[in-house]
Amino acid sequence: MRFKSILLALLVLSVSVVHAQSHYPGQHEGKFAIKDRLKPAVYSFDLSEVKLLDSRFKENMLREQHWLLAISLKSLLHSFYTNAGMYDANEGGYDEIKKYAGWESMDCELRGHSTGHILSGLALMYASTGEQIYKSKGDTIIKALAAIQKTLNQNGYISAFPQEFINRNIRGEKVWAPWYTLHKILAGVLDQYLYCNNDQALDIAKNFSAWAYKKLHPLTAGQRTLMLRNEFGGMNEVFFNLYAITGDEKDKWLGNFFYDNRMLDPLKAGIDNLKGAHANTYIPKLLGVTRDYEIEGNAGGDAVVRFFWQRVTTHHSFATGSNSDREHFFQPDAISTHLTGYTGESCNVYNMLKLTRHLYIHSGNVKYADYYEKALFNHILGQQDPATGMIAYFLPMLPGAHKVYSTPDSSFWCCVGTGFENQAKYGEGIYYHTQNDLYINLFIPSDLNWKEKSFRLMQQTKFPEDGNMKFTIDEAPEFPLTINIRYPDWVAGRPTITINGRSIKIEQAADSYISIKRIWKKNDRIEVNYRMQLRTIPANDNPSVAAIAYGPVVLAGIMGTGNFKGREPYSDPAKHNDYYTYNYNVPANIDTVLSLDAANINQYIKQVKEQPLTFKTAKEQVVLRPLYDIHRERYVVYWHIIK
Repeated sequence: MRFKSILLALLVLSVSVVHAQSHYPGQHEGKFAIKDRLKPAVYSFDLSEVKLLDSRFKENMLREQHWLLAISLKSLLHSFYTNAGMYDANEGGYDEIKKYAGWESMDCELRGHSTGHILSGLALMYASTGEQIYKSKGDTIIKALAAIQKTLNQNGYISAFPQEFINRNIRGEKVWAPWYTLHKILAGVLDQYLYCNNDQALDIAKNFSAWAYKKLHPLTAGQRTLMLRNEFGGMNEVFFNLYAITGDEKDKWLGNFFYDNRMLDPLKAGIDNLKGAHANTYIPKLLGVTRDYEIEGNAGGDAVVRFFWQRVTTHHSFATGSNSDREHFFQPDAISTHLTGYTGESCNVYNMLKLTRHLYIHSGNVKYADYYEKALFNHILGQQDPATGMIAYFLPMLPGAHKVYSTPDSSFWCCVGTGFENQAKYGEGIYYHTQNDLYINLFIPSDLNWKEKSFRLMQQTKFPEDGNMKFTIDEAPEFPLTINIRYPDWVAGRPTITINGRSIKIEQAADSYISIKRIWKKNDRIEVNYRMQLRTIPANDNPSVAAIAYGPVVLAGIMGTGNFKGREPYSDPAKHNDYYTYNYNVPANIDTVLSLDAANINQYIKQVKEQPLTFKTAKEQVVLRPLYDIHRERYVVYWHIIK
């Protein structure tokens, strides 16, 4: 088949690089045939209703925007076209296209997964900014995928690899997670429909689902069990999402098909079976369970997810909120024995934050907001290299290690994929609401436009450099609203709050919300001061091994760049998986011993004058900075504490 010129045109981003503003009409209104049975305790805001103001979060987002727009669609989609036989050697052009390497190379069985993440990233960025350029690039990809799906003519199948990968999976033969990749593609396509109103994307999803049902419905129970032993990402979640949109019972059947009895049934019995499990294979299974619970109200679904979340966050997670060693959960309560260079896979944190957000919406329990803050500030925010915008796969806990970053065209790991989404949706966890209550969970400079209530609020803060937050009302209705400000347990002493300069009495205890109900007026001003202090976070298996934090922010000791060689700290483009075999060449003189008394920590660690969030140990003279702000040099997070 000739590679038609019209298909070439689809690969060219034909919109201006000037960010034209456009009205965003709302995220998901009128797009669901099935209404969730779950009545949420709190509701999220549309991403379009929250705008980031200047901060480190916005800086990350701007770098992500640059990368998203720099992605070559010819390079991104060449494996899809090749799989569909849509290149003609006689017409030329194939050899001239720059081929992406790493996990998008033609010899990688996960090729195509990045396209799904980029579709999601573009959709989320459009929702967050309203800028047409992100929708236009997403539209271009969707048009190309629709043409590829039609040309493949395989009952709706769409992928960058042949169906034989699926056949090998069904037969139990070795293959690298084809359903994982298909999940990313289908999720990205649905995001283009939900956030960008692209009806062609929904057609692609429906056609894909028809293929999947025809492929999987004839399988025996044994074939299903064998197939589900391979990583399949969030296929259950995405099919339940599609079912909610279409109301098609076949989509619900597919969601239930991907329920993994082997891994999930023990959780129903209250058994922690995480040890040895591949963490990023496991967590998305619970996202499917929670969507099933929300849509269908299946008994026990929420209890299973809550049990899993509690076990992961309490018994399997580091001080940063991240988890896993070499991508796997280890035995519970064994943090100090797993301080390696391969801890804290970023995809796991991405999925844990998704799961946490569901649980918070179900319950309104402040503990979920506490964890969200911990993992967002200490892992996701520092996942991106400020110098290049590249992404770290792991957050190493190995003393003297450093973050290893991807490259623009030669990595495309799974954590690069989730990174395209992470940096585009920072606005999702800051504010929530009920009928007449606003909940402020995160302290990030931002504007909120609660359109339904004609209520606008601006949050100004330098947090976590200090604990001062100012909330200014820009518009308000003529009836009472309650503003609930999260009162974290890391706050030192009693906080102070003023309204228009007048102090108010705080009745609530820490780890709850401070509630203020009144008829608000334009220019009303709430000022909050949460004093932060130094503290230790002991490993859950050894109190003499501990991380150090200032308020919610994990600090790390800066250890320089000794023994850096060649491309360090960036990945080697000649290797797919060097993040996993990386030799950190830690200098022998890295010292992990600190002399301090946790009960009197301020006597042992002093803040450096006129340097926000910079501290120095009194005896060892080690400089401590937020882990999220340490890049391209070595660090220590967990210390051996002696008095």
